Amino acid sequence: MLAKRIIPCLDVKDGRTVKGVNFVDLRDAGDPVELAWNYSNQGADELVFLDITATVERRKTMVELVKAVARQINIPFTIGGGINEIADADALLNAGADKISINSAAVRNPKLIDELAAAFGVQFVVIAVDTRSIGDKNVVHLNGGRLPTERQTLEWILEAESRGAGEILLTSMDHDGTKGGFDNGLLKTVNDAVHIPVIASGGAGKVEHFVDVFEKTNVDAALAASVFHYGEILIPDLKRILQDNKIEVRI
Repeated sequence: MLAKRIIPCLDVKDGRTVKGVNFVDLRDAGDPVELAWNYSNQGADELVFLDITATVERRKTMVELVKAVARQINIPFTIGGGINEIADADALLNAGADKISINSAAVRNPKLIDELAAAFGVQFVVIAVDTRSIGDKNVVHLNGGRLPTERQTLEWILEAESRGAGEILLTSMDHDGTKGGFDNGLLKTVNDAVHIPVIASGGAGKVEHFVDVFEKTNVDAALAASVFHYGEILIPDLKRILQDNKIEVRI
């Protein structure tokens, strides 16, 4: 059985790590390179960096940040934000990123998934999906959660998988930053429907939420931000408790 992964997420704006609630009210959480080094030493399995305003401001993701992080850590990391074409992804890979994450660009141009998978291999391509409940449907949102689409979440994820997505990073905007727990119902529905790894994101507030998401949904990884950034949960403690609950993790 593959070990479950614990992934700190660093949302980056203007070169600083930030965190909000339901994608708004951002506050500073520290230097991303220092945080990356700290998480690598704590035993994080991977890291995700998201340049949360790159798409909105039509900027390219920060290649210099990738280089700085790659010099400091020895665990895999994913970077996303403002990736619209093969050249963007190529620059990030050459700078030291292990995977790239695309969200808005993939929804607007689904063929980009095919192109990235063909160019670099499916293991390089993470599709990030920001979703929110509208009525009785889960709907994909773009531009850092600002723009609802016509796409229903599960339908879009299945299409992304068929085009060559290697992994799904699924963020419930309704749960994001609330610390009330992951959206286990949605996560289980998605995880049961796909054949690629799913990363749970949005809502982690305490250790029990990580136990719950792995036991109830069987996702491959759980991602969180503020509980790690502000020291509310320490990764070694979290992994020991997961082990105590018979959840396989790398110590």
